[in-house]
Amino acid sequence: MKNSFFDRFADKAVCFTGSAAAFITAAVLVIVWAATGPLFNFSEPWQIVINTGTTIITFLMVFLIQKAQNKDSKAIQIKLNELIAAHEKANNRLVDVEDLTEDELDKIHKFYEKNGGFQRKQNKTEPRSRDQACHYRYK
Repeated sequence: MKNSFFDRFADKAVCFTGSAAAFITAAVLVIVWAATGPLFNFSEPWQIVINTGTTIITFLMVFLIQKAQNKDSKAIQIKLNELIAAHEKANNRLVDVEDLTEDELDKIHKFYEKNGGFQRKQNKTEPRSRDQACHYRYK
């Protein structure tokens, strides 16, 4: 599958910006900027250079980080869905759990917390119903 130009650019940019070389480059730029302060009498334009540069870079990085996060989240969801689908005792109704509302997720979370604590006190060989968790979704 061929990636778009933006996808290729974003992947390379995210890899670079998360590297030691990127950090060292940024640190060197800040040190050079600070060292040139006396040459420019710590003037307002001298300060604007670093403020503008860092603001622009931060603004653009937010979008690159979000793109990378979205891609990673999709990949993780696909892997988890495959694990759920492959396990015969797994509750397949939870495959699309990421599409639920926050309240629905809280109800299912409370069910599993309660059920998990209950299981520790009971005989561990006693069966439990995974489908009960889905009951909360439709209330």
